[in-house]
This record gives sequence, C-alpha cells and structure tokens, in this order.
Amino acid sequence: MSEQASRSTQMARTAMATPLLEREEEYDLARRWSEEGDQKALHALIHAHMRLALAIARRFRNYGLPMSDLVQEGHIGLMEAAARFETTREVRFSTYATWWIRAAIQDYVLRNWSIVRGGTSSGQKALFFNLRRVRARLERANEGAAAPTREELHRSIAEKLGVSATEVARMDARLNIPDLSLNAPLAAGEEDGAERLDQLVATDPLPDEQVSREIDGERQRRWLIGALRGLNDREFRIIKARRLTDESETLEVLGARLGISKERVRQIESRAIEKLRVALTNGPDVPRGAFTA
Repeated sequence: MSEQASRSTQMARTAMATPLLEREEEYDLARRWSEEGDQKALHALIHAHMRLALAIARRFRNYGLPMSDLVQEGHIGLMEAAARFETTREVRFSTYATWWIRAAIQDYVLRNWSIVRGGTSSGQKALFFNLRRVRARLERANEGAAAPTREELHRSIAEKLGVSATEVARMDARLNIPDLSLNAPLAAGEEDGAERLDQLVATDPLPDEQVSREIDGERQRRWLIGALRGLNDREFRIIKARRLTDESETLEVLGARLGISKERVRQIESRAIEKLRVALTNGPDVPRGAFTA
C-alpha cells in the first residue's frame, strides 16, 4: 500500500471511530467556540464531523485526484463553517457545514482536475459536476428505446441543467479527453522516440521563405531610402513628421513650424507622396536627383 493510500485509510479509521455528537453537545461546543474562543471546543467540534468531510470527499473520488487531498479540502471547508456558524441558527452544525465542505472540495477539483481553467460561472460548475449523473439518468430512462444521438442527448442535458447545448458538448469533450503532455512519447516505452510536440503543424514559414522575406525586406528598405533622397528638405521633413513617426503631426502644427499655411503643407505632402510613388514603382534604377522641387 502506498504512503498516500495508507494516510487516507488512517484518516478514515480515525473519523469513523469518533462518536457522533448529540444536538446539545454540538450546540455547547459551537457556543463555547464562537462566544469564548475555546480552542478545545473547536477541535472537538471539527474532529466529530470529520466523517462528514470524508463522506462528501468520497463523492468526488472519480475525478482522479488523491483522496487525502479531497479530505484535506473538506477539512478546510469544515474549519470555514466553524468560523461562520452562529448558534442562533435553527439548524444543526452538520447541515450548515455540508455546504462549506462541498464548496471547498468542488473548488479544489475545478482548480486541479485539469490545467485548463474552467467552470467559472455557477451554470458551468453545475454542468461540470452534474453532467455524468444527468446523462446516466437519461440513458437509463431511454433503456429499451432507440438510443438518442449525441446531439439529442446534449440538448436534453442542457434543458435539465439550464445551459446551452454547445456548453454541454464542450464540457462533455473535456471530461472524456484528459490532459496530454506534448513532451510525452508517441509510442509507449520509447523515451527517445518522437513526441506529440513533433506532430503539431508549424505555422512559421519555411527557412527558404524566411530568407526570401529578409532579402525582399532589405531590398524594399533600400528602395525607400533611395526614394526619400529624391525629396527636398521641406518635403522630407513633412513626410517624416506625417508618415514616418508613431504619432503623426497635424497640418496646423507643421504649418506653424515651417511658417506656411496648413493648405500649403497638404500640397507639399501630396507632391512628396507622388514622388515616392513614382520612385518606388520604377525601382532603384531611378537616377539620384531626378526630381526637382
């Protein structure tokens, strides 16, 4: 027996060996803890209800998580219930604690069952924890009749749980497909063999495409530099301020700086753009200084 299994067995034996509390005993322990801060009373109250945490934890054992961890989370929920319980409530502590124990264990399952975070809304949580149960109930109800299609079954479950059929389909897929490591070998027992990661489709361009893009990019950069050299000083300043910076300047600002109207700035910009268009269309063979102001 593994250490983990041995620890779970020991916790179960201890919990089941602890006698149940009568209503008056339970009330007295809860009062002493809440009103007097009696740590011994708290310990006795928690210890007597560990079998409740154990029973609730067992309901979640099919999610592939260690039983000892589930019981520990149930213990945390039990402690939270003890901290919030009010003796003036007309309920038994066990009834009140059940909600907190279940909430703590459910939160732990949602956080650790898969590396993909899910079940954030109340509807999704209900779907996660009730999908299998509702599906089994529907399948039993349809015994002897024609088996429903997957889509029909998803719609029926969605109606029962108050969610969409699409959400049911997604959750069904998640529950039936466990997390897989991309670094796990494709064939069992082959430590140095191909991995799942090797089967992913690469979205990066091929090496020859990358080289071609780099060459073309460098060529285009040289063409642009050559075209800009064909502009006079004022044209270059306007194009740089308007087109070659992250925050382009307005016509008004440039006009004020250059001592001309914003309409004149617009005209010079249009002429400069036309020069660049012609230069870039003809390529790098355009002679230097072919354009005049």
